[in-house]
Amino acid sequence: MEIALLLKALLLGVVEGLTEFLPVSSTGHLIIAGQLLEFNDEKGKVFEIVIQTGAMLAIVWEYRARFAGVIANLARDRGAQRFAANIVIAFMPAAVLGLAFGSHIKAALFKPIPVAAAFIVGGLIILWAEKRTHTIAVERVDDMRWSDALKVGCAQAFALIPGTSRSGATIIGGLLFGLSRRAATEFSFFLAVPTLIAAGAYDCYKHRELFSSSDFQALALGTVTSFIAAFWCVRWLLRYIASHDFTIFAWYRIAFGLVVLATSYSGVVNWSA
Repeated sequence: MEIALLLKALLLGVVEGLTEFLPVSSTGHLIIAGQLLEFNDEKGKVFEIVIQTGAMLAIVWEYRARFAGVIANLARDRGAQRFAANIVIAFMPAAVLGLAFGSHIKAALFKPIPVAAAFIVGGLIILWAEKRTHTIAVERVDDMRWSDALKVGCAQAFALIPGTSRSGATIIGGLLFGLSRRAATEFSFFLAVPTLIAAGAYDCYKHRELFSSSDFQALALGTVTSFIAAFWCVRWLLRYIASHDFTIFAWYRIAFGLVVLATSYSGVVNWSA
């Protein structure tokens, strides 16, 4: 196993874990990082999607009691049934659109310049959303109706555009649709589980011929690193939103996108290489 490949896996795992649940776009960061690390071929793109499984497992571990309770009581408890149904409903829009248009989106938009533009636009949307007066109609995830879940699911579908941010779309969408800041954030966490499982499994199976047995060590390292970084980030974010909004992430997105565009047009970095 090449040391260089393991180092790339380690760095990409850290990037994935730290950015998956923040409204800054993990996919966008991975595309940029993959370009800088010269790991942006087809195998690199699939690798970036597969290691998201590690971040998803961090959510499963953090909320293991909640998931275990839902599974144990699914057959008889209406609250557990509503929770599971809301996750399925919210998952469907992105799943259907991803299957229909995913390959076209990947071919056209999984590139640094479109990602940078999405970073900036997404940052401006967060600034606009945070300036609005928030009317809270849903205080807790358990209070969500199926219509609330469907709205958040439609918002998540915008994250098929790389650089948009899945967590950003679901959290900001949830705020706009009347969810409290904590409910929107936690539902975004829960919705990540089927979304990232489906994306990772589908891409891994579809492109299985790209990988050999020697690649599994790098995949395992990236996944484990992603888990550790995401676990730390989730706990930090829950503390952060107790007394802060998402404005800082909006300015970060705008600054990040502008740096990519500036380095591209100045010729400092050949992002189209």
